[in-house]
Amino acid sequence: MRVEIWTDIVCPWCGLGYHRLEQALARFGHEGEVELVHRSFQLDESARVGVTERVRDMLKSKLGLSDTQVVDMTRRIEQMAQADGLTPYNVLKNRVGNTSLAHEFAAWATELGKGKEVWRLLYKTYFAEARSIFDVDSLAPLATQLGLDATAAREAMTSRRYAGKVIADGREARSLGSGGVPFVVIDRKYGVSGAQPVEVLLEALETAWREKNPQKLVSVAGQSDAGICGPDGCEVPERP
Repeated sequence: MRVEIWTDIVCPWCGLGYHRLEQALARFGHEGEVELVHRSFQLDESARVGVTERVRDMLKSKLGLSDTQVVDMTRRIEQMAQADGLTPYNVLKNRVGNTSLAHEFAAWATELGKGKEVWRLLYKTYFAEARSIFDVDSLAPLATQLGLDATAAREAMTSRRYAGKVIADGREARSLGSGGVPFVVIDRKYGVSGAQPVEVLLEALETAWREKNPQKLVSVAGQSDAGICGPDGCEVPERP
């Protein structure tokens, strides 16, 4: 069974959603027969590479939120992540920017057999350590933590030879009906949007496993307030 997940590294719901997917797979009775494929999705392809801004400023500008609203929104995501065992999980104190180089770094590492490890490392670097993942100088040293060569990583990013793959991944997600991330697709039949609870993801995995001949992509119902990041930022729907 093939499970694909589209994410952007700076999307706080993506870090949480990926963590929950891993938890669901760990509880899934056929984890050893699942191919997990990471796909890239850039929330802001138009942003200048290497130029960043504070999360606070981005949310105020794109969503028109006040300082209090920004703090409340990001604090809630941080608290949810903590409740799921992700700590520290920095959202408000971080910066955002164009993530194309980080995705290209991930594509390079994945080609060398470090797909799962590189995504975990990027989330850890950004959310747990609140460090930059926006430029070659910040990303290249991470290669050594994967047991890979930092010089080769630098060359892969400066050559931009993985840029086309990153762009194609994003287009593919949109062709499947995604308007934001995280977005999980199982056997190209079941689509799960947002950072759904582990139980929802597990149910989707088990349903897909039972159906051997998927034909079309359908939506899997989940919690209506499961967070998702779109081009204009990450928003938590208001509770009634």
